[in-house]
Amino acid sequence: MSRTEQLTQAKGAEGRSPGRWLALSVLVLAVLLVAVDATVLGLATPALSEDLKPTGTQLLWIGDIYSFVIAGLLVSMGSLGDRIGRKKLLLVGATAFGAVSVLNAYATSPEMMIIARALLGVAGATLMPSTLALIRNIFHDPKERSLAIGIWGATASAGAAVGPVVGGALLQHFWWGSVFLINLPVMIVLVIVGIKLLPESENPVAGPWDLFSVGLSLVGIIGVVYAVKQVATRGMGWEVWAAAVIGAGALYTFVRRQFTLPAPLLDMRLFKHRGFSGAVLADLLTVFGLSGLVFFLSQFLQLVQGRDPLEAGLAELPAAVGAVVTGLVAGKYAREYGVRALVTGGLAAIGIALAALTVIHKETGYPLLGAALLIVGLGAGFSFTVTADVILSSVPKEQAGSASAVSETAYELGAALGIALLGSVVTGVYQGFTAPASVTGPVADAAHESLGGAVEAARSLDPQTAQQMLGAAQEAFVDGLRLASGVGAAVLLATAVAAWFLLKGQELQDGIEH
Repeated sequence: MSRTEQLTQAKGAEGRSPGRWLALSVLVLAVLLVAVDATVLGLATPALSEDLKPTGTQLLWIGDIYSFVIAGLLVSMGSLGDRIGRKKLLLVGATAFGAVSVLNAYATSPEMMIIARALLGVAGATLMPSTLALIRNIFHDPKERSLAIGIWGATASAGAAVGPVVGGALLQHFWWGSVFLINLPVMIVLVIVGIKLLPESENPVAGPWDLFSVGLSLVGIIGVVYAVKQVATRGMGWEVWAAAVIGAGALYTFVRRQFTLPAPLLDMRLFKHRGFSGAVLADLLTVFGLSGLVFFLSQFLQLVQGRDPLEAGLAELPAAVGAVVTGLVAGKYAREYGVRALVTGGLAAIGIALAALTVIHKETGYPLLGAALLIVGLGAGFSFTVTADVILSSVPKEQAGSASAVSETAYELGAALGIALLGSVVTGVYQGFTAPASVTGPVADAAHESLGGAVEAARSLDPQTAQQMLGAAQEAFVDGLRLASGVGAAVLLATAVAAWFLLKGQELQDGIEH
């Protein structure tokens, strides 16, 4: 037997080592860490608003600064993991994520909370690309990798379910900051077990880490997203134009620079693969359509329908359950029925479910909400799992970190834009409500900032006036939520059509890779 054949057999045996599933269990803990953090914030928003008293703009920044920063750094961190080792970056990032969670828990002002969320974004940017890249390098059999990615995605969905329920239970007995402290035990287990079980992997020929490209990526994405957010909320102004020009210029320079570097931070040639580009676009627009809705749905359940935090968390479970179920079987069905059929069908299902939410009102019963959330989860489980598989299988494993980072950047950028634009739709409609004539001055201003502000302001009014003001505020909030759902539905249905064409002929791999 030749030396090449011996190495090939050894590599195949390594790919089938039982230890790979134990290693996966550590990776999904990191996913759980990020997913839980993302979902508990929405649930804690009413209590946080009451305590810190942020303005409507500050509240949106608290919601989306994490996504802004993480989106700006994901490509850089994915590339860094390729260079210094994905295991090393994951463990360092997990430790930092846990530590900064404590800072979030004990924030004492809106400004401090925004800074803490930004720092959490820096730490979070190290986690997701590392987990997907390690899966790409641990699982050499494409069918096993599809299952591993399904488990990875299902865990994210489970985290989305566990977060609201556990967070709701905590909010019943403790202050809002306690929802961030649940990250600590997960982080501790991840680091201790990860040191023992995770194999190290890196790109041996990745070259130096270009710090100038890192800065361009961060400035470009934050500049563009900030400009979009400000246009949606306040219209055009000189500072918005400046942010847009600086951001677009930085991104243009970043792309041009990558073509000239011998070891680019991001290999732009990846986008020449139609399946890769189509999957990335599908992820970005899907999350865009979903994120603004999810961010405000917890407020609807609590501040409009009067559910307590735990009940609101349980009410959101169907979406996570649906995503877990379909995520685990997505790879199998994609091989049977085709990638584009599954992704297009998943996106269309989400769009139809969002369209159904355009008819909700204050007294809407839970069956409609629960059914819509379940369909959203089923569609997202199919779409996200298959697109993640397509993105990873489209590139050599040495570039797994960069490819994973592109996937996660699309996800986080979509979330940031969704919260900024769809959130601004809700806020813009909400702020137009008419308060009772007797409500003036600072009380009226606070009520128009956010629905949480209206609930707080109502406590200083007589019961009849408070009821009138809250009724008008709640109706305006629901009007905004209906409009945002309609916009999200249109985006998802258009994305489904685009995916049908972009993913034509795309198939998942079969057979062991060598």
